[in-house]
Amino acid sequence: MCFGIPMQVRSINGFIAHCEAKGVTREASLFMLQYEDIAVGDYIVVHLGNAIDKVSAEQAAAAWEIYDSMLAGEDAGAGEGDFRGRSYP
Repeated sequence: MCFGIPMQVRSINGFIAHCEAKGVTREASLFMLQYEDIAVGDYIVVHLGNAIDKVSAEQAAAAWEIYDSMLAGEDAGAGEGDFRGRSYP
């Protein structure tokens, strides 16, 4: 399963946004949002290296609450003989 990750835009160079979320930085193409007004400090959803949506800070925080809960549940169930015990890069 793939998720779009909410990230905050730290800088923009043409159609490339340098983003950060939870201490991790990534570059994301802004091409799909070229008609949106994206600025430093905004939040975007990044999927497979592409910005696919602009979201509010509240929406980004709510998504991260869900992701954190999912990861906490995965950690609690690790080693039960299913996919949750696997490590992915």
